[in-house]
Amino acid sequence: MKKNRGCIPLPGDIRKIFRIMRITSFLVFILSIHAFASSFGQNQRINISMENASFKDVIERLEKESGYYVVVKYDQSILEKKIDVNYKEATVTEILDNLLKDSGLGYKIVDKYIAITKLADIQASSQQQKKVSGKVTDATGATLPGVSVVVKGTTMGVITDNDGKYSLSGIPENATLVFSFVGMKMQEIPVEGKTTVNVKLEEESVGIEEVVAIGYGSIKKSDVTGAVATVSQKDLTAYPSTSVVQSMQGRSAGVMIQSTNGEPGEDFKITIRGATSINASSSPLFVIDGLVGGSMPPSEDIAAIEILKDASATAIYGSRGANGVVMVTTKSGKSGKTKVEFNSYYSFQKEIGRLDLLKANDFAAYINEARKTNFYDLNAITTDTDWQDLIYQPGHYQNYQLSFSGGNEKIQYYVSGIFSDQKGVVKTSAYNKYSLTTNLKFSVTDHIRMYLNSSYLKSDQDGVLSSVGGGQANASVTQAAYRFEPTQGVLDANGKYTVSKIGIAAYENPMAVIEGRTEENVMEKFQTNLKAEFEIAKGLIFNSTYGMIVSTQRNGVYSNKISNQGIATNGLGSMSYGKRSNFLTEQYLNYSFEAGEKGDLVLTGGYSYQDFKYETFTATNSGFITDALGFWNLGVGTNLRAPSSNYTESEITSFYGRANYNFDKRYLFTLTSRYDGASQFSEGNKWSYFPSGAFSWNVANERFYPQNKIVSGLKLRTSYGLTGNQAIGAYQSLARISSTYFVVNNTSVTSVLPTTIANKDLTWETTSQFNAGIDLDFFERRLLFTAEYYNKKTNDLLFSVPIPSFSGFQERLENLGEIENSGYEFEATSKNLIKELKWNTSFNLTLNRNKVLSLPNGGADIMFSNAPSFSGSVENSILRVGEPVGSFYGYVYQGVYQTGDKIIPGGAFETTPGGEKFGDLNNDLVLDNKDRKVIGNPNPKAVWGLNNDLSWKGFNLNIFFQ
Repeated sequence: MKKNRGCIPLPGDIRKIFRIMRITSFLVFILSIHAFASSFGQNQRINISMENASFKDVIERLEKESGYYVVVKYDQSILEKKIDVNYKEATVTEILDNLLKDSGLGYKIVDKYIAITKLADIQASSQQQKKVSGKVTDATGATLPGVSVVVKGTTMGVITDNDGKYSLSGIPENATLVFSFVGMKMQEIPVEGKTTVNVKLEEESVGIEEVVAIGYGSIKKSDVTGAVATVSQKDLTAYPSTSVVQSMQGRSAGVMIQSTNGEPGEDFKITIRGATSINASSSPLFVIDGLVGGSMPPSEDIAAIEILKDASATAIYGSRGANGVVMVTTKSGKSGKTKVEFNSYYSFQKEIGRLDLLKANDFAAYINEARKTNFYDLNAITTDTDWQDLIYQPGHYQNYQLSFSGGNEKIQYYVSGIFSDQKGVVKTSAYNKYSLTTNLKFSVTDHIRMYLNSSYLKSDQDGVLSSVGGGQANASVTQAAYRFEPTQGVLDANGKYTVSKIGIAAYENPMAVIEGRTEENVMEKFQTNLKAEFEIAKGLIFNSTYGMIVSTQRNGVYSNKISNQGIATNGLGSMSYGKRSNFLTEQYLNYSFEAGEKGDLVLTGGYSYQDFKYETFTATNSGFITDALGFWNLGVGTNLRAPSSNYTESEITSFYGRANYNFDKRYLFTLTSRYDGASQFSEGNKWSYFPSGAFSWNVANERFYPQNKIVSGLKLRTSYGLTGNQAIGAYQSLARISSTYFVVNNTSVTSVLPTTIANKDLTWETTSQFNAGIDLDFFERRLLFTAEYYNKKTNDLLFSVPIPSFSGFQERLENLGEIENSGYEFEATSKNLIKELKWNTSFNLTLNRNKVLSLPNGGADIMFSNAPSFSGSVENSILRVGEPVGSFYGYVYQGVYQTGDKIIPGGAFETTPGGEKFGDLNNDLVLDNKDRKVIGNPNPKAVWGLNNDLSWKGFNLNIFFQ
């Protein structure tokens, strides 16, 4: 059977363009290899045959065939000399030796240039060449291996060894040495006749000259026009954390990170500048070494993280960038000897927020008073169980990493293996993971570079029931511990787990929840990305990438005959399996060149295709003869339920372009556009266009700006653009069916019934965003300050709307309404001490306001359920114009009705300030549902972070607050 791929019909002649692009990409690849393989090599073979030709014509022919530039530094009359030449399969040096034989001339080859001059001058220059050596250290005096030492203007260079030493021979007397190392200031040192040159490199000052990654390229931070934040590798490993996202917490203004679950292995939720959607995802796009949609690697393997926040920065990702973009660059190897590193840490964990619950006697007295009976004999109570003590345990988290890195001029490598283990604070909960990261860089030729980034991750999570709704027998373990009476022990007189006698019948014993249920969740993920860079001409680079992500997940759950659920079903087991695969290819060009005397222009254009596949299988059985095998032998059960399986596939196709123009380092412009097509939407709505523009003004580079050391830098930025959101499931715009059963002639028959209604008008959520910012640089980059204002409006929200039940359906996904996020961001970074004792401080503050601007049907409230059942209300969340998204609402407490209180006709308390309506029905006061009030929302309006980093030689202390 042919699978429904949900393919995107390309509009107009774009299909033809796509085919042409694929052919063109292939031809560029082949021609580039041919061109690069045949140029700039002294050993390449050349054929030149000319009669009665001038010396000038022969030289021009040599330039054309070899790719070298020839300069004649002698009497130009030699150029008119007539000669006959016939060279077959000759090298450049063989041709030059023959041409200049007995002429008194010689030649010298430097990089791509050949200089022809007097032989005596060349010999004298050679005699002036000398040897120079030295040592390179950092500010503390520690030696620096792997530092690049190059003779300026040439390709001559070496790498310092493990002791930071280097040696160069045959360099000119007046040479200048260039020393460079990642994270250090580059230095240029004239030799000036010295034979020993020792250098002390300083760390790059906190400032705006560092290079940051942006979509499909990189740029100096001083040239950034959008809102881009950076989280360094040092920040990510400042303290032990269970995930990279947790390490990012509080590090950047506008980025809010919240825990979704306290279980070991559970991840954190990240939102950038507020939630922009209701039903669709508000999570940002993750780009790992250029792999769009990749999974976050461990903190120890990350070199830096860039967070793209405004539309100017994110629009290059179009429909994927509405919620921001998190770009991750992993570590890579450097030329030099192999570097081996081992890192480890161990942390202790303990639960917080333990409730102060009643002791057994106090609890019994309270129950007797509430029921007006002697339910408990207070003199007979001998048991006082603290259920919190029983379910909690001391937890820990430990992490070990071993890495190898190094390489030479042709290949550099980085290999890292990590093992992590977490013991949860609730008994039986645990999580461990293993990861392997390999990054390789190949310099095939001077003009072809290839990168291979791969990672493998396996995790094993032992779960515990910790987040289900109350009011049911199989409650979560923490909820059961709070509600189970302390007057009972774990086991009764018969050796069975005790059952609750207060409240809901047969309420689950907390220890039965822990010991009566087994859950194992195993996940494996492999992702790889192959990238090739072809330098076609000066400044023109063609990039071709192919990436793949494959993840599998297996979940097994078994409730044995200890738990209430297991007792009711005589054992209940299930096993589910899922596989996700994601294929991506990107083909794009980067072209940078000088546009006029003072202008620099960088152009980017490309094509992207991404395919997503997801398949699942689930089986469940109950009525087990024995609990011995749990979910590993579902066939032992006697009540097999119908298994289920599913397969979905979706695609995204994109064309994109960007132009960055820098005029005189004063005025910077960025124009970006992306044309996206997504298969999730209906015909006629699959394609959408997302443009953006940005401008920044480096005021400090103007002639009129006073040069001073107090405010040494000032830049103003503004941007506006559109981004989209298509983060909904496949086939959401189509009518769908599901299986069901009914009885015909006393026989169960499998059939299908429609479950959703098609929506042919379903389309993208679109977010428009305005951003304005100012960057200030004080005391020559010792203090940096950034302030931003943003306003984001999202239209055509994707939301599941309830529909009348008489239609036969419950809800339908529609585009409706508009929401807004607006706010301010402030960031300050300072270097307080910069010598042997270093002290850095960073602070950020975010103020965000989220509200609903409009809703359909005249702005009527939309109520829906968004909380577990123990909240006491099915419809506990509300969308109301003027209120934040995610607001919850309920009754507002007005006091306790006392006998004799006056009730105003119509049902209200006379003294009620809010005018809430009450009715006197069966002597009970009833609050009118229509007057329930919005009482809060889960989105904090202000988030801040403070980090102090103090270091002295080998000692480092990092204090972080949020």
